[in-house]
Amino acid sequence: MSFLTIIMRGLWRRPVRTGLTLVGIAIGIAAVVALVGISRGFEKSWGAGAKERGIDIVVSTLSSGLTPKPFNSEVRDRIAKMPEVGKTCSVFVDLTSVESASMMMVSAREWGGFSWNNLKLISGRMPKDGMEPVVLLGQTAAESLKKKIGDPLQLETKELTVVGIFDGGALVENGSVVLSLPLFQEITGNEGKLNILDVRAAERMDEAGMRKLCEKINTVAPEAKAVIASEHIKDSEASKFIRAMSWGTSLLAVVVGVLGVMNTMLMTTFERKQEMCILLAIGWKRGRIRRMILWESALLGFLGGIVGVVIGVAGAKLTERLPSVHGLLEPDLSMQLVVTSVAISIVVGVVSGLYPAWRSSRLTPSLALQG
Repeated sequence: MSFLTIIMRGLWRRPVRTGLTLVGIAIGIAAVVALVGISRGFEKSWGAGAKERGIDIVVSTLSSGLTPKPFNSEVRDRIAKMPEVGKTCSVFVDLTSVESASMMMVSAREWGGFSWNNLKLISGRMPKDGMEPVVLLGQTAAESLKKKIGDPLQLETKELTVVGIFDGGALVENGSVVLSLPLFQEITGNEGKLNILDVRAAERMDEAGMRKLCEKINTVAPEAKAVIASEHIKDSEASKFIRAMSWGTSLLAVVVGVLGVMNTMLMTTFERKQEMCILLAIGWKRGRIRRMILWESALLGFLGGIVGVVIGVAGAKLTERLPSVHGLLEPDLSMQLVVTSVAISIVVGVVSGLYPAWRSSRLTPSLALQG
């Protein structure tokens, strides 16, 4: 009988108990895959949207919330005069309920600003001017709201008309309601206010150059904070909190898995005490007994990890389709995350097996003579 056969037989000796232990590990790993994948996807979706609009730097007051606080449009005038700044576009972004959708992004953009340029019309037309009471819908937003060209859309207290459906090139763009900034300011009573300023540099810069420009902007406009576009959401307090909560919840589930595997391996050691004593009597070294238990627990962790990855991917995909978040994020289920999750499950198995392995190696061959 080979070493691997003994390991497999040890696991399948009690199939129900082994199966329940696998489920415990799988739940923990599924939490890692789903929660971490969703939090990374949130950051990736917003970053992709900024890239599609051709933004180099984002100026905002984003801190603990999901959307920045408004600030005076006079800040935009000061930044636009800087020689290192090529173009600016004032934006007011809000995450709010829109008719049947409990949460949807509303993106109000400076009329004539460059942030309109990435919107490729699938059907309909663009607004005629900055005060025409109309909106554009991303194709995902149109699908979620079940709207077509010519349909009315209730935004706050104003009824607007859908005149265009577009492809914005990124998930977060396609899940947005887009309208002109002056119109939105009038509807919401935020005249002269914006909460994001999109900035393009006057000339191409490397990362170090962008960081220097951010420092200069922060000096000129201390009311807000300038960051490189790709780091805008990543460095926000809200994103850090979501990331911490994702890993914290996941690791708590993993700890429960550790206790489950340890309990299973301790029970296995107790039930197979006579078998291990016989193996010692016929010449097995204590180190080999320890390796057998550790291999069994590692294999248990590996199998639980595979099942957990499948459940986690399915859970993340299901969450993506929920009406409350549809069009706002796409889970980042990268191969790196999958490999990391399986590696965590193997480590869980090995750590859980350390004490049972040590205990089993302390047995003596003479115990094999006991009934």
